[in-house]
Amino acid sequence: MHPAISVILFTTASGVGYGILVLVPVFAIYGVLPVERWLGVTLLIPALGLITLGLLSSTFHLGHPERAWRALSQWKSSWLSREGVAAIVAYVPALVFAYAWIVLETIDGPWVWAGFLTITAALTTMLTTAMVYRSLKPIPAWATDWTVAGYLTLGLLTGLAIVTAVAAAFGFHPARFQTPALVLTLAAAVIKNAYWKRQTEAWSSIDGGSAVGAPGANVRSVEWPHTEANYVLKEMGYRIARKHAEKLRSLTRILLLGAPLVCLVILPSIIPMPYLAVLIGVGTLLTLAGVVIERWLFFAEARHVVTLYYGLE
Repeated sequence: MHPAISVILFTTASGVGYGILVLVPVFAIYGVLPVERWLGVTLLIPALGLITLGLLSSTFHLGHPERAWRALSQWKSSWLSREGVAAIVAYVPALVFAYAWIVLETIDGPWVWAGFLTITAALTTMLTTAMVYRSLKPIPAWATDWTVAGYLTLGLLTGLAIVTAVAAAFGFHPARFQTPALVLTLAAAVIKNAYWKRQTEAWSSIDGGSAVGAPGANVRSVEWPHTEANYVLKEMGYRIARKHAEKLRSLTRILLLGAPLVCLVILPSIIPMPYLAVLIGVGTLLTLAGVVIERWLFFAEARHVVTLYYGLE
């Protein structure tokens, strides 16, 4: 599938933003992070900005962005519509929580419920985004629960990288985040490798009959139905060489999985502050670069069964 920049930006930015909105309330409510005004400004405002940037960028992929609002009316049957509704609803508790933290400098009493609602709303929105891709059966690579698990885990992992880097910049030792970093990194490694393994196996079980709604039938293309590439081929027929895909997968493992393991789990027990803060900042940038590559691969390697109708193997 054609890896459009707008969709890559949307899934990356929103995943990081919602990951922050899940983790910051959790850490604040349970005393891992102090409720200090400028810490809240540095964490919550960029998170909301990333989410807004992601949502706006997603409209650039539409033929008529001005009609995007109409998708909200189909929430009963469309995961894309549910995603839009959930994203809008999530702003309410997130803004209330940000107000309590930044303006009032407290999340005690009734304000704590804004934190719990923010966590719930952010996770719900991430789930609906992942389900948009999970529900597309004509793309075998995506039609698996590994898609959902991967999106949720990587969103939390990249969000944690940002939270750790910001906290370290404010002088808070990153050792407090070692356990969740270890859990999320190992989970992401298992899930992503399982997704890639299944992706290869899923496509090998698809045949020409699947392109015309008759799986198992001996159907093959004699010649193309037209002489020039059309919209379907441009959007759904994007192909990446296997050797290049493997190289990018290896790079993803190093940046997206290796960098957090080293910088968030291992180095906090070895390197003293403030040098550790610098290294974690570098590690966070590498992690974000890794998730961009992973997102590009997610779309570039996704093959639609309709391409078999045109004789593309």
